[in-house]
Amino acid sequence: MSTDPRVDYRTEPSRYRHWKLACDGPIATLTMDIAEDGGIRDGYKLKLNSYDLGVDIELSDALQRIRFEHPEVRSVIVTSGKDRIFCSGANIFMLGLSTHAWKVNFCKFTNETRNGMEDASRHSGLKFIAAVNGACAGGGYELALACDEIWLIDDRSSTVALPEVPLLGVLPGTGGLTRVTDKRHVRHDLADVFCTVTEGIRGQRAKDWRLVDEIVRPAEFAAAVRRRAEALAAGSDRPAGAAGVALTPLARRDDDAGYRYEHVDVAIDRAARTATFTVRAPAAPQPADVAGIEAAGARWWPLALARELDDAILTMRTNELAIGTWLFRTEGDIDAVLAVDATLARHAQHWLVRETVGFLRRTLARLDVSSRTLFALVDRGSCFAGTLLELALAADRTYMLRLPDAPATEPTMAASALNFGAYPMVNGQTRLARRFYDDAAQIAAVERTQGTRLATSEADRLGLVTSAPDDLDWDDEIRLALEERSSMSPDALTGMEANLRFGGRETMETRIFGRLSAWQNWIFIRPNAVGDKGALKVYGKGGKAQFDFQRV
Repeated sequence: MSTDPRVDYRTEPSRYRHWKLACDGPIATLTMDIAEDGGIRDGYKLKLNSYDLGVDIELSDALQRIRFEHPEVRSVIVTSGKDRIFCSGANIFMLGLSTHAWKVNFCKFTNETRNGMEDASRHSGLKFIAAVNGACAGGGYELALACDEIWLIDDRSSTVALPEVPLLGVLPGTGGLTRVTDKRHVRHDLADVFCTVTEGIRGQRAKDWRLVDEIVRPAEFAAAVRRRAEALAAGSDRPAGAAGVALTPLARRDDDAGYRYEHVDVAIDRAARTATFTVRAPAAPQPADVAGIEAAGARWWPLALARELDDAILTMRTNELAIGTWLFRTEGDIDAVLAVDATLARHAQHWLVRETVGFLRRTLARLDVSSRTLFALVDRGSCFAGTLLELALAADRTYMLRLPDAPATEPTMAASALNFGAYPMVNGQTRLARRFYDDAAQIAAVERTQGTRLATSEADRLGLVTSAPDDLDWDDEIRLALEERSSMSPDALTGMEANLRFGGRETMETRIFGRLSAWQNWIFIRPNAVGDKGALKVYGKGGKAQFDFQRV
């Protein structure tokens, strides 16, 4: 069992210790002012605006509240409340004290949070400007890199830096290397220099190398950033006069056997090392018009589902490391799910609908990058339709019950318009396109069935399921599959699943979650980083790292 503390991802602005959120018309300002004694764990101080998981949990929550509670906001300024320091990145002493799993989950969540900022820029009309008003290093620069633009104060001392390789013997853990090349198009030889100097790059050179967009003298900095934020806001289509939706506290009942929400239930079998996620269709009719959706607010089924499923994934991923297989079931009326999907498609341009679809998109993407085996079980009473069909499409395997003696009572599944573009994975593909390697004919065959209940034989023919055992073999086949999976190396399964889930197409995000994370995972367990004389262990203690200089 892990010795790491249990983590609760639920928070709200009155509980923030590290961020201040201020909204002024179309401009929101997120000010990082990290409390040194506010670490999520004991044993380190969050000095120099360095951050840990707790800081990023607040940032993630603040971003969601801007999206939903402040639709009038069109651009966001990210800055620091400390004098002459923007952010020094992830807290090194925290990393030195952390287990491997804690470091990996921390990096994954920070990556997802920064990807969420870029998602908001692409899909929600929210633009981000990093107002770097002091020294900016490591994860602090990675936070700036996630913004649309980076403005650096030109005070002759403030720099941007990625010093992890020379200083700590590890890589920038939140996409820094990849964003420097793929997003900012820094020339690779200049990037090589930048990533191997500890002192960073300042002023005009930082702009010439494309590490920042603008440099501004201190006396003019705040006003110049505000003008640029207003210019970015002018191009947004977010509604100036809309009323926001309060993200009320998320209700969850916890016990040793799992987590219970209104629409999601997670049942843990510790002996089998499995968790069963049961996702329920709406039990009551859902609003079909904009007025009804706005009135329902956070109680609206797709938004409530997104919040609950997101919290369940994060909670399980961080706190239940030994539960290696997640089983997905659904319960309820397929027609109710399809009706909600029709509403989502019909009002896709409404800001609240757009944000809700975006929340679902990001939540489903968490599944794709989670280091867990995912199986979907389509049996009696299932409602894998439209948005919920994505759970089956995300799974590593999908089993669907066949009832040869009572075909009229077989479970069914159904596609909706949302399966063909609303919920892309981080590589930009729909899960159907990933499944069929962009084969247009196979995708079109499924698309022609939209809204139609597909019995087991038809779903199998279309390639939507992995196996279709009959009722005599169902229990044994599922049991054997789970026993087989639980006997295999978790490390090998993680590597296998990640490679198979993202075949073919690459994006900046898949490179961050795949190539960069894989290298960092390896580096994090090497003696050069975490041995007794490794760089992470001796940092700040007056000693010098001792490296094994053999290249492996």
